[in-house]
Amino acid sequence: MKVLLISANTETANMVPLPLGLNCVAVATRNAGHDVRLLDLMGSESNKTALRDEIETFQPRVIGISVRNIDNQNMAQTRFLLEPVRETVARCRSCSAATIVIGGAGFSIFPEATLEYLGADLGICGEGEAAFTALLQALQEGADLSGIPGLCRPGKPVVQESAVRRGLDELPLPDPALWSIPDEASADIWIPYQTRRGCPMRCSYCSTPTLEGTAIRKRSVEAVVAGIARHVAAGFDRFYFVDNTFNLPPDYAKELCDALAGAALGIRWRCILYPGSVDEEVVRKMAQAGCVEVSLGFESGCPEMLRTLNKHYDREEVRFAAALLKQYGIRRMGFLLLGGPGETRESVRQSLDFAESLDLDLLKLSMGIRIYPGTALERAAREEGMLEAGDDLLLPRFYFARGADEWLIPMVQEWMASRPYCTT
Repeated sequence: MKVLLISANTETANMVPLPLGLNCVAVATRNAGHDVRLLDLMGSESNKTALRDEIETFQPRVIGISVRNIDNQNMAQTRFLLEPVRETVARCRSCSAATIVIGGAGFSIFPEATLEYLGADLGICGEGEAAFTALLQALQEGADLSGIPGLCRPGKPVVQESAVRRGLDELPLPDPALWSIPDEASADIWIPYQTRRGCPMRCSYCSTPTLEGTAIRKRSVEAVVAGIARHVAAGFDRFYFVDNTFNLPPDYAKELCDALAGAALGIRWRCILYPGSVDEEVVRKMAQAGCVEVSLGFESGCPEMLRTLNKHYDREEVRFAAALLKQYGIRRMGFLLLGGPGETRESVRQSLDFAESLDLDLLKLSMGIRIYPGTALERAAREEGMLEAGDDLLLPRFYFARGADEWLIPMVQEWMASRPYCTT
């Protein structure tokens, strides 16, 4: 079967992202015996022309479209990102009778609402490597679709996903030959790579448990290093480990760093570091393995707010991690998430003072927290009457502590004015 996979994302805030999930789905589709092509609209100078030409030339029977983001998660300058995706769906309809299937992280958070908004035929909620290929087989055979895990159909509830997600070594790694790198962005590209899925931390606002589960599933270290080596052989040497918590479990992180250092691949990489469970051994091994930058999402410097956000570390652990990273020459990007339940002038002041004391290389401040379905933050917002009863949250909604609109933004803007390392 001919299958065209389209990465619809063209959002470039902070960095140019490559479609990691769709690349893996493409490999799985190819491994299942289908003729597959991947079109990344991020790298297309004229999306309309590129899309039409690809469809007319290839004549796919199924078109899969990946939705990475619903919006830009910025309360002050909110951009709803589904409208261009809906236009992509409409263009596919205008030049093809192919079955259109939606997937991706953004879709999986709001499957029914997104499918209805986009007007596609079907959707796959959750991990697509196995479910999408099962759907293709059913479509090819004209079989019943009702048992496909994560399947979303117009006007029907999502088919329950499998309670046991597959081990990652059963799922394919990305193929370096499938990346489409825009010429103008080549100097800024970091290849996304995932060694683990799932996060047990259950932060009050986070959608990861919905997407990946709360159990950490790991790829074998040997498979990870072999996959990176294939990328290096293809000419890539910068990587971004997109695991939610690179240092968890600690033993796995250390083993991976030892293997990367031992392979002597000459790579540089960045990652997301959980501020707790950091010791000098893991930081030293990270530096030896080529780590040059860390995203340190401590979110608040106020103990009460850390508890409200369901963080399982304290300020001293954050301070210890930041100092170690600096000692080993690893660039540190910190994050503050302000305006959550119970936020006050004093809690914000504590957070700002704490962040400044860390002497970070870059600090990103967000005011207002995007509300996602099924989170503790959603429950708090509904209990406080911030949301209408029928609001499915597809259109961006943000939690902003009552009364904070009078002082929070001016307070933060004034503080940032004399600190050039800060951004929003």
